[in-house]
Amino acid sequence: MSESLLSSRNLAFELYEVLDAEALTQRERFAEHNRETFDAAIATARGIAEELFAPHNRKNDEHEPQYVDGAAVLIPEVEPALRAFHEAGFLNATRDFEHGGMQLPNLLSQACFAHFQSANIATSSYSMLTMGVANLIEAFGNDEQKARYLQPIIDGRFFGTMCLTEPHAGSSLSDIRTKAEPAADGSYRIKGNKIFISGGDQPISENIVHMVLAKLPDAPPGVKGISLFLVPKFHVNADGSLGARNDVTLAGLFHKMGWRGTTSTALNFGDNGECVGYLVGKPHHGLSYMFQMMNEARIGVGMGAIMLGYAGYLYSLDYARNRPQGRHADGKDPTSPQISIIEHADVRRMLLTQKAYVEGAFDLGLYAARLFDDTQTLATEEERRKALELLDLLTPIVKSWPSEFCLKANELAIQILGGHGYTREYPVEQYYRDNRLNPIHEGTHGIQSLDLLGRKVSMNNGAALKQLMALIQATCQRASQFDSLDRLRQPLEQLVQRLGGVTLALLGDLLAGKVNQGLANSALYLKAFGHAVIGWRWLEQAIRAEEGLANGNPADADFYKGKLQAARYFLTWEVPSCQHELNILEARDDTCLGMHDAWF
Repeated sequence: MSESLLSSRNLAFELYEVLDAEALTQRERFAEHNRETFDAAIATARGIAEELFAPHNRKNDEHEPQYVDGAAVLIPEVEPALRAFHEAGFLNATRDFEHGGMQLPNLLSQACFAHFQSANIATSSYSMLTMGVANLIEAFGNDEQKARYLQPIIDGRFFGTMCLTEPHAGSSLSDIRTKAEPAADGSYRIKGNKIFISGGDQPISENIVHMVLAKLPDAPPGVKGISLFLVPKFHVNADGSLGARNDVTLAGLFHKMGWRGTTSTALNFGDNGECVGYLVGKPHHGLSYMFQMMNEARIGVGMGAIMLGYAGYLYSLDYARNRPQGRHADGKDPTSPQISIIEHADVRRMLLTQKAYVEGAFDLGLYAARLFDDTQTLATEEERRKALELLDLLTPIVKSWPSEFCLKANELAIQILGGHGYTREYPVEQYYRDNRLNPIHEGTHGIQSLDLLGRKVSMNNGAALKQLMALIQATCQRASQFDSLDRLRQPLEQLVQRLGGVTLALLGDLLAGKVNQGLANSALYLKAFGHAVIGWRWLEQAIRAEEGLANGNPADADFYKGKLQAARYFLTWEVPSCQHELNILEARDDTCLGMHDAWF
């Protein structure tokens, strides 16, 4: 069994020892599942990812899509990989049985999809976006939109995109200029330009369903004036057959440093005044609808960052075990055999850092997936609401923390390979380039930090934050039953306690109208908050590892000891370092805020 995508033992640990996936089968929706069906889905995903996605990952990078006669041309290996993905049911893994789905928990769907993200992030992105569009239409579309567009998406015939960004506005969606004019037949005529649209054109699917943000003629200013429109590449007739080409033009392709196999497009809507779109939901509510897809995409980007970090970690680990070079620091005999570089302490430091980052983030990503299941299937509305609050709070962390620190893991993977690491003969440089896009995808660190500190921590009088703090406190209490975990638990408790005080002080600034001051160093807040969350997840893993050593299979002892060592590294090396960020936040340091344009 290949371990090039992710560790199968670690995945089983997460699903069945940490996150208790089997408990989900006690809920009515998942009652027909058990561990055997879960493992069968994972094995199928691993097989397709290894056989059809991983082999063309490098070719995707070397032969990126080309703009030919107004259309995007891809390498031929992409289509059969995506067809196999769809035919195996992974596009609809969480959908009802009667609608052709597997009715899997989201936790298992994410665990399966992680294999495809690790194997080939560019090819897997087409399916990630399509799943988001299907969920968006299902949630907010009318019956006709569902009949004409949702079912073909579910069947894998149509793909989907999200069209937000415009050349002049970037991430500032309040400034978009794309217009939607009402037509006599109840449809709208869309006119505008969108850029960086992943999957905006490709030759694989019969049709592409674009979800487009635009403004009606009577729209109020800002984000409150944004509406959502469904704009197909080809018109769809009442009988489901395809009609003529809609007035959507591929203006060109962007050529990125990573994810090169995913078309990144500039699209023109309505160059000829005939781009037909259909309003989704109510006028001027488009951004609130789109946030469903954006939040799904943010978690998807976070998981993609994790899996690219994971792939780099596993490759550099294998390399370190098999690359002989040098001798121990106390080895004086030049005629003695060379040792594998994993025997060198600094290489172990770099591998341990990678393990702490990627396995900590992997745990958080799957925890978020299980939280989503809770929002849908817990017994009471109150329980489901609390789960949704916690998921909303954690979403900026799930997106941004892995995008920063799993990228650092990729950097360390390159370092371990030395001079070979930055050559294209080895995959770690591609993992780094692919992952470098994720700190920007779906909202930069700065945007996520403003969302976290400026909105999420104070939601509903801080209900989600209080819930998180109670969960961390409960984990620390459980950890106190193990003497061996005292030195791991204490730095986390110290960070969380101080983070709580700093949070209250910063929120006080915001309430007092000192918004610029309060949010000036929000990126540092995101790091400290993220480290506290990952530290919590590592302490949970450490508890399970101690239990595994006491009660589990003796053959797993090395696995559990590795978990404990990684937890020790993160909680005693990384977590205390955040006191520096808290010092700056506590002092309301204005070094960056006070810098003037003219001084640069």
